[in-house]
Amino acid sequence: MAEEDDVPLAGKVRDKLVAAKQGWARDGRLLTGTTSTPERDRLPPGQRLVNDFPVLDLGVQPDVNRANFRLRVEGLCAAPLRLTLDEFMALPQQERVNDIHCVTQWSRYDNSWQGVPVPDLLAMARVKDEARFVSLTSYDGYTTNLAMEDFVRPENLFAHAWAGAPLERQHGGPVRLVVPHLYFWKSPKWITRVELLREDRPGFWEVRGYSNRGDPWQEERYA
Repeated sequence: MAEEDDVPLAGKVRDKLVAAKQGWARDGRLLTGTTSTPERDRLPPGQRLVNDFPVLDLGVQPDVNRANFRLRVEGLCAAPLRLTLDEFMALPQQERVNDIHCVTQWSRYDNSWQGVPVPDLLAMARVKDEARFVSLTSYDGYTTNLAMEDFVRPENLFAHAWAGAPLERQHGGPVRLVVPHLYFWKSPKWITRVELLREDRPGFWEVRGYSNRGDPWQEERYA
């Protein structure tokens, strides 16, 4: 086994971050014990409104080479996709404006995103009827999972731009997923793979004490 001093700094940072967030789950940190609905309250329980755009990751921000970028949609589909960035950008684009809510307690209103709606990409891939879940993988190795009904909502977007400018690396560029009705760990940065599945496959935080779904208004922070 390597001595602690032999472990790369990035690995130490990641381990400390993960351990701290697992501690939050064990302790039920930030839980208020209340619930609401987006129709009644714009700000979910226990959240605080911010005007900046906080940066959260696992201690590593991959520098994705735009020439080598690929967005893959595979698994239970009749027409798997493997899109270059140019091919992705050539698809019909739409804008979405929404609020986002991070499990670490911050929320930000009225975010403007540009990209390709999730239902449009899934239509191209011709998803099979037996696909009930998706597993999402990022360039840094991060994974998360969604039920198909949460994934195919029309407001969800594969986004390449925020506030009218290309998405910065720290916020998930060149392409990230945006699923605004769930806590933001369900919206992976630097996305590269969508795998359509028959059975659920919990991701990085879901196997470390966090909710399998993550509804902010129901305070589904932890398992």
